[in-house]
Amino acid sequence: MSDLTVQNNKVLLTDIYDEKQLELSFKAEQLNLILNQPPNPQWVKKHPYIKDYNYLPIDKVEFLLRKIFKRYKIEILKTNQLFNAIEVNVRVHFFNPVFNDWDFHDGCGAQELQTMKDTGSLKLDMSNINRGAVTMALPIAKSVAIKDACDHFGELFGANLNRKDTLNFSVDKNLNTDEILKNLKELYELKKDSLPPEEQVNFERIINDKEKKSYKKAINYLACL
Repeated sequence: MSDLTVQNNKVLLTDIYDEKQLELSFKAEQLNLILNQPPNPQWVKKHPYIKDYNYLPIDKVEFLLRKIFKRYKIEILKTNQLFNAIEVNVRVHFFNPVFNDWDFHDGCGAQELQTMKDTGSLKLDMSNINRGAVTMALPIAKSVAIKDACDHFGELFGANLNRKDTLNFSVDKNLNTDEILKNLKELYELKKDSLPPEEQVNFERIINDKEKKSYKKAINYLACL
């Protein structure tokens, strides 16, 4: 008999991960929970030119990066002229507090170049571009690219501001140590009569003292009885 048959044929994450991996996965899920909370509604702005388009200003995105990850770096991968616009590709490096390592998300952004009055924005003649147009467009495109990269973090960074029919995030119960402990208790009550008295003492200690690192081993032992 295995965990799969004991738990009504449901595959549990305790079947897949060892104790250390399970602990890291639980911490990662807690971080995911933070990152998938709605952003402060007072921070959300309406785009002045795009109808019904909401966004987070770049200063709020940078604040969240500093607040949550403490350490981050912005790397510009490429700048380019794209038709009548400046295109910027960036890589947002961040220090993942769960896995104690650096990670990154990529993003892209573009901003139209301002042209002289009555020349038309689609004309690519460089003589029609206003002085300072590139200077103004480049940092805007960079900010858009940073926000595009940070959308990958989750709803807190504005990922769902313009999406419909999104799913609400909830923590996986199988990564909740309280839920795992509940499963252990149920399995122990089912199997304890098959255990010698000294083993019953060990299992009751694990349960009562909440020895999280022993949950998987205890569940696997009971499942094999």
